[in-house]
Amino acid sequence: MSSGEWFPALGLVAWLCCLSPGLVQGGKVLVMPVDGSHWLSMKILVKELSQRGHEAVVLVPETSLLIHGSESYKTEIYQVPYTKAELDALFDQLKDGVFLKPPDITDMFVDLQRLINFTTMQVKGCESLLNNQPLMSQLKGGGFDLVLTDPFLPCGSILAHIFSIPAVYFLRGLPCELDIKANQCPSPPSYVPVYYSGNTDVMTFPQRVKNMVMSILESYVCKIMYANFDDLVSRYLGDNMTYRGIISNGAIWLLRYDFAFEWPRPQLPNMVFIGGINCGQKAPLPADLEEFVNGSGDDGFIVFTLGSMVSNMPEQKAKQFIDAFRQIPQRVVWRYTGVLSDDVPKNVRLMKWLPQNDLLAHPKVKAFITHGGTHGIYESICNAVPMLMFPLFGDQGENVHRMVSRGVAEKLTMCDVTTETLLAALNRIINDKSYKEKMVTLSQVHLDRPVEPLDLAVFWTEFVIRHKGAAHLRIAAHDLNWIQYHSLDVFGLFFIILVTVLWVTVKCCSRCTRMCFRRGTPKKKRE
Repeated sequence: MSSGEWFPALGLVAWLCCLSPGLVQGGKVLVMPVDGSHWLSMKILVKELSQRGHEAVVLVPETSLLIHGSESYKTEIYQVPYTKAELDALFDQLKDGVFLKPPDITDMFVDLQRLINFTTMQVKGCESLLNNQPLMSQLKGGGFDLVLTDPFLPCGSILAHIFSIPAVYFLRGLPCELDIKANQCPSPPSYVPVYYSGNTDVMTFPQRVKNMVMSILESYVCKIMYANFDDLVSRYLGDNMTYRGIISNGAIWLLRYDFAFEWPRPQLPNMVFIGGINCGQKAPLPADLEEFVNGSGDDGFIVFTLGSMVSNMPEQKAKQFIDAFRQIPQRVVWRYTGVLSDDVPKNVRLMKWLPQNDLLAHPKVKAFITHGGTHGIYESICNAVPMLMFPLFGDQGENVHRMVSRGVAEKLTMCDVTTETLLAALNRIINDKSYKEKMVTLSQVHLDRPVEPLDLAVFWTEFVIRHKGAAHLRIAAHDLNWIQYHSLDVFGLFFIILVTVLWVTVKCCSRCTRMCFRRGTPKKKRE
């Protein structure tokens, strides 16, 4: 190669080196997860950080549902003042009634109380950790670079504050949009629908009125919901501290959604979209399962699961599904651990746990019956599979609303579904090509991105390690009070100036009028 050809090549290499981030020596990451399905996607990031040379230490309560040890990361077990039976009972309360009782307005308050009961138990577990002085001293001297946590529960944010290290938040969202409010992210109710309002981002005037009213009511609900968090924060960090104030110090917010799923809305520079992080690489199906789904022929098969926390249902309700599945040509792979009195038809395969993402990636899959959790939704979007959705509790109703509004899903409720309505919904999803076409379009939009979600999450986590935070991304709105944020002081000044000008103008006009009147009066008398 001639010297004239070497210089451009060397220039290209130098340019690429300038673009690449600085090398990161293996950092130490303290992980404070939330048990249940929240952990499943965070675990993906934790394992990837470990593979890239970082040391991850996961804090695990001795009573846990889905958080277990692994060769990819270290664990520290801490004692909690509740048993596995008590934890299971609380989760059962969250699921109680969704299969048999029609929802009504009072259910919102019942669900709120159940959520408060659950978070109260978790707060007690956090207190047990914070009062464990030997473990806290060990962690404080551990030289951690950051805390990776889900702010759905308060303990991770409190640890980051106590240890004076930055926090990286990994979440779908918080009740009452506390994450949006704490980060001072604009959320105009004119086009950002409030949760459970039933609105989209395009609203009529009555819908905007409803959205505004619900936005005001939401602020009062938040005070009730987060009262025990605020109490915990004030007792351990000071009377002037609130949970909202603590999480507002988050360095980076890794958000498990994007605008293929969420309504378009303003975002801030420290908010990073990692929707679809759980899709990952596809793995081959086990041989027997591969044989079963391949045997479905041109009719294909259906995947049916209600998430990691719900694997059974009342026998009478399960019978309705079995009766419907008997009447369809498709095969069904169903995650179910309950008891069925009737013989299971040959086209149905029951499994205690199924490789959901690998099944949805199979070319013969026709539909996905799901509860509306974000993990399943994104795996469905990644693989362009239309959905039949049964929201159970939590944010699932809102998730389902987004998918139905985009025309890629049908919604039914567990309390009033019948064999006939189930058959009709499956027939529409499988035979009406518009569902598949719209889902393919949505999938293409979601997958058209410059960086994979997992790589993006790793980059920003390492960025915080390299720079010991991300202070340059924190907006100045955090330092303004309510009057300054809304520029009411500026408008007040403008109002005073306007009133002053009007007052001077009126005075001048009044004086001129009087002078003219005085000059005109003698003339009239002479006439």
